[in-house]
Amino acid sequence: MALAQETKAIVAQFEYSDDDVNKGVKEFLRQMDEGLEKDGTSLSQIPTYVTAVPNGTEKGLYMAVDLGGTNFRVCSIKLNGDGTFNLTSAKVPIPKELMVAKTAQELFGFLAHQIEQFLETHHGDQFEKHIRRRKTVSSPNGFRDENVFRMGFTFSFPVQQIGINKGTLIRWTKGFDIPDAIGKDVCALLQNEIDKLHLPVRVAALVNDTVGTLMARSYGSPGEHGAVLGAIFGTGTNGAYVEKLSKLKKPLTGDYDKSTGQMVINTEWGSFDNQLNVLPNTPWDVALDKSTVNPGLQMYEKRVSGMFLGEILRLAVNDLIKNPKVSFFKDENSSSNDWRSTTDIDANSSLYKPWGLDTSIMSLAAGDNTPALSVLRQGLESTLQIYTPAYEDAQAFKAISSAIGRRAARLSAIAIAAIVLQTGKLDDPVHKDEPIDIGVDGSLVEHYPYFTEMIYEALRIIDGVGEAGANRIRIGIAKDGSGVGAALIALVAAGMEKNAPTNHSDYVGELRKTAHINSAASGKTSEEAAAD
Repeated sequence: MALAQETKAIVAQFEYSDDDVNKGVKEFLRQMDEGLEKDGTSLSQIPTYVTAVPNGTEKGLYMAVDLGGTNFRVCSIKLNGDGTFNLTSAKVPIPKELMVAKTAQELFGFLAHQIEQFLETHHGDQFEKHIRRRKTVSSPNGFRDENVFRMGFTFSFPVQQIGINKGTLIRWTKGFDIPDAIGKDVCALLQNEIDKLHLPVRVAALVNDTVGTLMARSYGSPGEHGAVLGAIFGTGTNGAYVEKLSKLKKPLTGDYDKSTGQMVINTEWGSFDNQLNVLPNTPWDVALDKSTVNPGLQMYEKRVSGMFLGEILRLAVNDLIKNPKVSFFKDENSSSNDWRSTTDIDANSSLYKPWGLDTSIMSLAAGDNTPALSVLRQGLESTLQIYTPAYEDAQAFKAISSAIGRRAARLSAIAIAAIVLQTGKLDDPVHKDEPIDIGVDGSLVEHYPYFTEMIYEALRIIDGVGEAGANRIRIGIAKDGSGVGAALIALVAAGMEKNAPTNHSDYVGELRKTAHINSAASGKTSEEAAAD
């Protein structure tokens, strides 16, 4: 009885009420507007220079590459014009020495060679046809325009984006450390190495994987107007949505297509409400935040994403184990255990180690509806070395885990609802009764049982959405934002190129300027670099 009462007290601290959810939506909308007006806000609201989304009718062959960590992925995507596509891909590990290379040229040269090998292997006919490059800059590519592969470049490191295919590296993460690349345009770095190999490839777009999720959903989902939001609910969380250019008040440098009247905005919503105006803050949230490398930052992400949910659960469960009022995961004798044994936690259990509880066991707990919770109990043994846990122990563990998961789903609904309300589509007669499409990706929406259902439950109680609005919101999985999505952004970029006035002298000037910037470290003159 004492265990049930103490568990209930913990569960209550993770309750996020209907009133809390509505206050959260209002604050999210306020911080969205703030981020559209100026930099340095909780919600960064980063312009992506992507000014259109596909509708599923697009056709063509495009490429995508993804440098997201220790692997490099190269893809080609054939868009069939009916919302379907054919994808070919290859993945190679990045040699460790290149992650800390002396020059950017070493890493990006390796990437260009992987692109060359991919073209030779999977597109030999096209590759052979165009291998002879004209020795002139009379054409920006040295190829007839229709023979050039447009490529989207997913680069999952902090960059300052200043155009659809321009972005300077701010810093490396994930074990990379090549100081030579800091402050340089990563698209130009890759393009330079591609050009040295005379490949018919143009880096057409610098891609954020969340934007890619939006694009992939827009292409594959039925509907006339495409998705309004692409969101990641996995190890991390973020969202990108389509915004009216008229609402983007902060200065915007670089070229972009103004004719559509809209632009995709990367919210970087993991940092929503770092001030904790409306976010919940239990003792276990506080403890987790202190243990991270960035205390006080990414406060929304630390309550929503899979990277952190398991650790919140571990901290809460350990406090219950230490509670002298209850017997939790321990037995006086076998009579108190329905398995007629005694519960024992291995001294080396990962339950006792910071970040030792993987969020996957929360999915196991949420999906176990067996009468004796036998699936969860076996999972506790195999993953956490908690031997012969009693039914009451498993009940308590599941209750706390479910409360943390439900809170994460309700917090997720705040972001989705705020962006739907921001678009105005629920009240726009032009979109009356039309589904409002949301593309999502990530382990929580894919593998956590009932996570999406709990999001919908919260959407129904949100002012301005309600039952009718929630029924119009269509949340669907959009896989491979860094592949298919990146290729679709390259398609949009190609359309922007066609709409832009061409100026040969501008191109030559850009070539010389880029060569000068990216060869500064090598000591070459800009003329020598351009000759390369």
